[in-house]
Amino acid sequence: MNKKLVLLGCGLALAAILLAAVILFFYVSSAYNGLVSLDEAVAAGWSQVENVYQRRADLVPNLVATVQGAADFERETLEAVISARSRATGVQLSAGDLQNPQALAQFEAAQGALSSALSRLMVVVERYPDIKANQNFLSLQDELAGTENRIAVERRRFNEAAQAYNTRRRGFPTRVVAGFFDFGEAAYFEAEEGAETAPEVDFSR
Repeated sequence: MNKKLVLLGCGLALAAILLAAVILFFYVSSAYNGLVSLDEAVAAGWSQVENVYQRRADLVPNLVATVQGAADFERETLEAVISARSRATGVQLSAGDLQNPQALAQFEAAQGALSSALSRLMVVVERYPDIKANQNFLSLQDELAGTENRIAVERRRFNEAAQAYNTRRRGFPTRVVAGFFDFGEAAYFEAEEGAETAPEVDFSR
């Protein structure tokens, strides 16, 4: 009788261990897959950010060429835009860099410098009525304004994806799974000083 009870107890203990192992396996799998899904959403959001910044960079040569045709246009202003574009397109981030706040800050600083150079260019254009009346310039100006809006939207969406990922990653007990499988914290775009005011690119008044 006692032997049967011992065997029954061992069987129940083994069943409990197996059940716990199955539950643990399914929880870890679920947590891991959830983190992968959110991590992929961050990467997809980053791709969109890169796309809109590239769109802006692609507009710059045409914009410069249009403005360059004006007599006595300030060479220093054009050179600043060309140089800023070169630096902005030279900073490339991989998916792994999205967990590096310093790398993202470097990218953001390069893009911010291009935004500032473009803003200065538009201010200088105010002194040239012929450029302001140029249909090609007006078209490029509208495209630039639209692109700046897209940049703001895609940056916000990227931050939302990063926040969802980081929130899941930091929650317990998912943080144990995240630590074991080396899911690092996603970096955010930080608002620069004066970023609440969008770059002024509409000078059609």
